[in-house]
Amino acid sequence: MMSLGALSFAVPLALVALAALPVLWWLLRAVPPAPQRVSFPPLRLLAGLLAQQETPAHTPWWLLLLRLIVAALLIIGIAHPVWNLANRLPASGPLVLAVDNGWTAAPDWERRVETMLGLIDEADRTGKPVAVLPSLSDPAAGEPSRFAGLMSADDARTAVRGLKPMPWQGDRSGLFERVEALGLDGPANAVWISDGIASDDAEDFAARLQQTGGVRIFHTADIRGPLMLLPPVIDGDSVLATVRRATDQGEYSAVVRAVDADGKGLGIANVRFGIGETSATGAFVLPVDLRNRIARIELQDGRSAGTVALTDDRWRRRPVGLVATSAVDTQPLLGPRYYLRKALEPFAEIREGDYPALVESKLSVLVMPDYAGLTETDLSALDGWIREGGVMVRFAGPSVARQPDSLLPVRLRSGGRSLGGAMSWARPVGLAPFPAASPFHGLAVPQDVRVRQQVLAEPSLDLPEKTWATLVDGTPLVTAERRGDGQLVLFHVTANSQWSDLPISGLFVDMLRRIISESRGVLTDTGQAVLPPVATFDGFGFLGAPPVGVQPVETGGGDRLPEIGPRHPPGLYGADGATLALNIGNTDRPFEAIDAWPAGAIVETFGASDEVDFKPALLLAAALLLLVDFVIALGLRGLFRPALTASLLGAALLAGVPWNEASAQTARTDDRFAMEASLQTRLAAMDTGVPAANSVSRAGLVGLTDALNRRSATDLGEPVMVNPERDDLSFFPMIYWRVERQQQGLSDYAVGRVNDYLKNGGLLLIDQALGDGLGGASLAQLLRGLNVPPLEPVEEGHVLTRSFYLLNDFPGRWAGNQVWVERDAAAANDGVSSVVIGVNDWASAWAVDDSGRPIYAVSPGGDVQREMAYRFGVNLVMYALTGNYKADQVHVPAIMERLGQ
Repeated sequence: MMSLGALSFAVPLALVALAALPVLWWLLRAVPPAPQRVSFPPLRLLAGLLAQQETPAHTPWWLLLLRLIVAALLIIGIAHPVWNLANRLPASGPLVLAVDNGWTAAPDWERRVETMLGLIDEADRTGKPVAVLPSLSDPAAGEPSRFAGLMSADDARTAVRGLKPMPWQGDRSGLFERVEALGLDGPANAVWISDGIASDDAEDFAARLQQTGGVRIFHTADIRGPLMLLPPVIDGDSVLATVRRATDQGEYSAVVRAVDADGKGLGIANVRFGIGETSATGAFVLPVDLRNRIARIELQDGRSAGTVALTDDRWRRRPVGLVATSAVDTQPLLGPRYYLRKALEPFAEIREGDYPALVESKLSVLVMPDYAGLTETDLSALDGWIREGGVMVRFAGPSVARQPDSLLPVRLRSGGRSLGGAMSWARPVGLAPFPAASPFHGLAVPQDVRVRQQVLAEPSLDLPEKTWATLVDGTPLVTAERRGDGQLVLFHVTANSQWSDLPISGLFVDMLRRIISESRGVLTDTGQAVLPPVATFDGFGFLGAPPVGVQPVETGGGDRLPEIGPRHPPGLYGADGATLALNIGNTDRPFEAIDAWPAGAIVETFGASDEVDFKPALLLAAALLLLVDFVIALGLRGLFRPALTASLLGAALLAGVPWNEASAQTARTDDRFAMEASLQTRLAAMDTGVPAANSVSRAGLVGLTDALNRRSATDLGEPVMVNPERDDLSFFPMIYWRVERQQQGLSDYAVGRVNDYLKNGGLLLIDQALGDGLGGASLAQLLRGLNVPPLEPVEEGHVLTRSFYLLNDFPGRWAGNQVWVERDAAAANDGVSSVVIGVNDWASAWAVDDSGRPIYAVSPGGDVQREMAYRFGVNLVMYALTGNYKADQVHVPAIMERLGQ
C-alpha cells in the first residue's frame, strides 16, 4: 500500500512499469504504420497511377502520444488508485463481520449491504480472510453452515448478497461463541453492523468483541431509527394506530395506511412524534362497513416486518341485531334495549328493528330482551336461522318467566325465583367464578354484583354441560345450547337492572363481547385450538407462503401469544374459520435505542465514507482509447473513408457511456426521430428530468411491450422517452407520465404540445407513484395549463375493463387505489379517454431488467398482483389502439359467456 496525500495505490508495484514508457516510445516510433493500400481501378489508369499521399516513414507523433497515454492508463489502473482510501482494518488479522439482521435492520438494508461489501473490498485489497456472522439465521436456507468459518473475499461477497433480514428480533447471545469458534491466533478486525437497538447483551457483546483487537461499529444515521407499528385498537368510531420509535430525538411525521384483504386502500392517518416522544397515535375514522374490512395497517415509509400490523376477527366490529318491540320500549332510559345498546356500542355495529327484518340482513348475533309473543311460525323461523350458523342471545324477564317457549336452551320452571316467596333467598346472591369450559373463563367476577331475581332451569343430566355461568349457590345464571351450526344463549336475568346488578357492571360488557367474538369463530380462552400458518412475513414486511419449519400456534389459556421467532414468525394463522394475527407489535420485548456505545469503540454511520475508486474508470478509458487507436489505424491504411471512420469513432465513444435519456434525445435529429416513430408503433414515457424516475418508466414500458408482443397481435418497437419541448408526440398512441416530487412543471410551449396531443386522440397515463392522491399539490402543479377533462372513477362495465382481459381492478406495485378516466369520453376520440390517472405505480410492477426478470417487489399480492398489473397494461394499450371497439354490442354474447352469465 502506498499513499500520495489523499491518493492511495492498492498495488504500488505496478507503477514500476511506468519506467518502461520511454522504451515503448522508442519502439512505437521505430515501427512505422502499415503501408497504405491504393486501389488500381482500370478505368482510371492514367489518373490513378500516382498516389496523392505517401505513407509516412514513422508513426505520427499524435498517434504515438495516444498509445503512450493508453499504456499509462493501463499501468496506473492496474496499480488500483483510490482517493481518500479508507483504512478501517488496521489489524493484520482477518475481518470479522458481526451483523444484526433482525427486522429492525430491514429499512436501511441496502446501505448495510453496501457498507459490508466496501469492508470486504478493503479486506480483499490487503489479502485478509473474512468471516460473516449474522445474528439470526434462516432455518430454511441452512445459513449456520453457510456462514461457518473464515472465507475468501469472493465467497464473503456472495454470502453478504444472499443475506437477508429475518422477521423477528435479533439475538446476539450466540455471536461471540461463533467468533471464538473461528480460532483466531492474533488480533482481528471486528466490525459490528448494528441495528442500534438496546438489549440485555448489547454492552457485553461489544465489550467481548473488543477483546479481538478493537471493534468498529456501524449504525444508521436516521434519527427516527426503526419504527414499530402496534396492532390497531378500536375506540368507539375510530381505529387507533400507534407507532413506536426507538429514540426520542427530533421531530418526525409518518403516514399510516389501512388496507383490506385485496390491497385496496381504506384510509390514511398521520402520526407525529414530538421531541422527547417515543410513541405517536393516529386515528382512522371510517364507516363501520369499511372499518370491518381492514385487513392490515402499514407505515408508508421504512418498510419492515415491524411496520405492518395484521388484523383478525378480534379487531372487527360485528353486526348485532337488537330486537325492538313495543313490549320492551315502554321506558326508553330504563328498559332493556337502552342497557344493551350501551353495552354493545364499544365493539359492535348495532342494528335495531323487528326480528324478521334483522335476520334477513347479515348478522353475527341476534339479541332479544324479554319477549314472549313468538308464534309457532316465528319460533320455527328463528330456529332455522340459528341452525344455519346464527347466534341468538335471549334475556329473561316477566314474560319469559310467565310463558316459556321452545326457543330456550333449557327447560324453565314457571314463576322464577325471587325474594319474598316461599323459596326466597335471605339476601341477594353473587356470581361464582366461571368454569373452565365457559367462554367467560378468565373474566374477573366483581364482588359487588348481586342477583335479586332469576328464572330457574329444570334439573337435567345435560344441564352442567349447558351452563356457562352460575351463582355462588350453583344456580345457573347463563345457559347455552348448540343447535346445528349456531348457538342459543339465555341470560336468566333481565337485560336491565330490574333483577340484578349485572347489566350495570363492566363484566356485562365483557360477557357480551365474548359471545359476539365466539359467533364469528374468533379465538377466545375457551378450550385448546391448533392453528396452522396461513401466511407469514419476511423481514421486509411482505406476506408470503410460510417457510419450512414454521409450527402451528396452540391457543388457550388467556391472552398469551407465542413468542415470535423461527417457529412462529409474524403472520396470519387460522383454521376452521378462526384467525389469529401475530404481529411484531405484540411483543413485550424492550424497544429502545442504544444510548451509549462502549468506550474505545470506533462508531460510524452507514455511507459516511467518501472513498473513490479510480480503477474501473481508468481501465474503461484505456479500453476506449484502444478502440479509438484501432479505428485510426484502419483510417491511415485507407480501409475506411474519413466520414465513416468518424462515425465509427463516435459510436465507439457512445458505447462506453451509460445510456442517458436526455443526452440521447438531444443527439437525435427530428427526421431520424420521426422516421423511427412512424415506421413502427412504440410506447412512450414522459421525460421527467429525474434520472431515477426515467429509469423506472423505461424499464416498465420495456416489460409491458414484451408482454404485449407475446400475448397479442401487436408488434411494438422499443419504447422511447419523449420531451414535449422538442419531440412530436403525435406518433405515440399512449404516453406514460410518472409523477415525481422533484420534477418541474411544463413550460407554456410544452403545455401547448401536450394539449394538442390530447386533442388529437392521444392517451396520457398519469401515474402518481408516490401516492399523493388525485388532489396532490405536485400533480396540480404539473397539470397547470393542461386541458384535463372532468374525471370520474372507472365504473363496472367500462371499456377499459374488457378491452382484452376481463378485469375488476387495476393494481400496479400497489393495489386498491382508484383509477380515474374522462367522464364524457364517448363523445370524442372514438370513445377513448384522453387522460387516465391513478396512484398504483404501474411502471414498477411492469419493470424488468436486461434478463427479463422483474426488478421491484409488488405488495401485497406478489406474482398474482404483478400478473394483474400486466393485464391492466395490456387492456390500456388495447384501449388506446382500438377505442370503443369492445363496447360494440356484437361482443356482448362472447363477453357474457366468458363471465359465465
